[in-house]
Amino acid sequence: MIDLTGKKVLVTGGSRGIGCATSLLFAEAGCDVAINYAHKDGPAKSVKAQIEQLGRNCLILKADVSKINDVERMVRQIFEKWDGIDIVVNNAGIWTYGEIGDMDESTWKETMGINLDGVFYVCNAIVPEMKAGKSGVIIIVSSTAGIRGEAFHSHYAASKGALISFTKSLAQELAPYGIRVNCVTPGWVDTDMCADILSDPAFRKGVEESIPLKRISNPVDIAGPILFLASDLARHITGEILNVNGGSVLCG
Repeated sequence: MIDLTGKKVLVTGGSRGIGCATSLLFAEAGCDVAINYAHKDGPAKSVKAQIEQLGRNCLILKADVSKINDVERMVRQIFEKWDGIDIVVNNAGIWTYGEIGDMDESTWKETMGINLDGVFYVCNAIVPEMKAGKSGVIIIVSSTAGIRGEAFHSHYAASKGALISFTKSLAQELAPYGIRVNCVTPGWVDTDMCADILSDPAFRKGVEESIPLKRISNPVDIAGPILFLASDLARHITGEILNVNGGSVLCG
């Protein structure tokens, strides 16, 4: 039902987890996909091969989104290959432990650099082109931690809460140009980022019991709502904070 044939999408952090599932789902919907990755090219090459098997074009681009020069270079590389970017999924992010009073500055800055600055750098580089074309879709992946906070992860929660405000601000600012901006806020997701902590059976059971739907989401559970927000089915939705957490947080 969702047909995005011919659209060009950039997915940051697109080689693993939510980003990987999102990249593949967009390819299935007819998009050409540019995948950003930060370190290992193996997973990115694997996703590229799967996308090309679906008959779509794929670019893989190494860039540290916390560095403005990397982001601007990445965007230039995409524009050299394609005539524009129709959809941006700002997914790259990290989740680390940090106890207040014992958290060093580098931990705080690393999280803010990737989770928050990276989204700003990507949007700032791509929006002028979208404005010129009077169209575009920006989707930002935040977290339920940005809504309710998260003890021992205050730096992560702060970065994700800022993304919610950023989404609402851009939605108003860019609407006159036909650009929609929305946000997806996952709860627990079974990805590499959470693998260590969810490997404890007792902890995992406790998490499952805390979720009204009694299951931890997988990456496809998040990719589906992202695809929906990028489609014409959501053409009258902008500034929305879409919770995808099995009912564990019921506010936006």
